Amino acid sequence: MNNFNLHILSSNQQQSFPNVCSFVGVDASGSFGIQANHAHFMTVLAQGLSRFRLDNETWHYLALPSGLASFRANQLTISTRFFLIDTDFDRISDLLEQQAAKEQESRQAIRDSLQQMEWAILKKVKNLKHDLQWE
Repeated sequence: MNNFNLHILSSNQQQSFPNVCSFVGVDASGSFGIQANHAHFMTVLAQGLSRFRLDNETWHYLALPSGLASFRANQLTISTRFFLIDTDFDRISDLLEQQAAKEQESRQAIRDSLQQMEWAILKKVKNLKHDLQWE
């Protein structure tokens, strides 16, 4: 058997690809490749693009913020928060940049909301302290 199965999972979607002949990813140690019958392997994928090929077809690019990759018994499973797949490198690069910008905006909105809650709590504590001093 010269192929393996790829399963990509996130909280709101999953895709499976049978007959994958090669996977190339990036982790903290650098770029690595997996082919069929690879030894048991687990790593944390870095943010960015990985790629895989189905039976000598064109490369499919996998964009993700990071993820856990586990290879066992000719099954590569990748778990991540979200992912994008496309065969066009430029298009998926643009989509990844757009998604990263959306996440940055979302994180900033959360930070702003937390700061407003902190100020509201501090104001209530100050008022409570003031009320207690008069009693």
